[in-house]
Amino acid sequence: MIEALSTHHNRMLTGLFMAACCVSAIAAGVIGVDDNAPGILCAFIAATALVLAFVHPWRAPKRYGLLLLGALLCFVLSGVLHNVFHAVAGNMENARMLAKFLEGLGVATFLLAVLICPPAALVGLVGSLTMLARKHHPQKHARGTRL
Repeated sequence: MIEALSTHHNRMLTGLFMAACCVSAIAAGVIGVDDNAPGILCAFIAATALVLAFVHPWRAPKRYGLLLLGALLCFVLSGVLHNVFHAVAGNMENARMLAKFLEGLGVATFLLAVLICPPAALVGLVGSLTMLARKHHPQKHARGTRL
């Protein structure tokens, strides 16, 4: 996060990505995401913009590769935790407050697995491939050159 706010250019891009995230999230809420493809697309655009707000200054393919790996592992772990929280909350009859808390954790892990992990994996994949291409062909991607 420090890199995203380190220079004026990075702060501007971070602000633009955060604004795009907010606008897309509001649009998803207005359109609705319940069996509605445009609403779901807006939600994924919002999540992608949120991820990009933090990682846009990265220039190393290894960082994006780690993001991809972390997103995939987080997807699996969040899916498992969602099922565990849901099962434990369903079996608690006497402790309703704890059951509600566990249901909330289950919903949070489900949303993490469904809304944040896929866009993070996509950004990690595209970013690592792009940075690898820049590393192998630096003259084609240098700033200020004409194509």
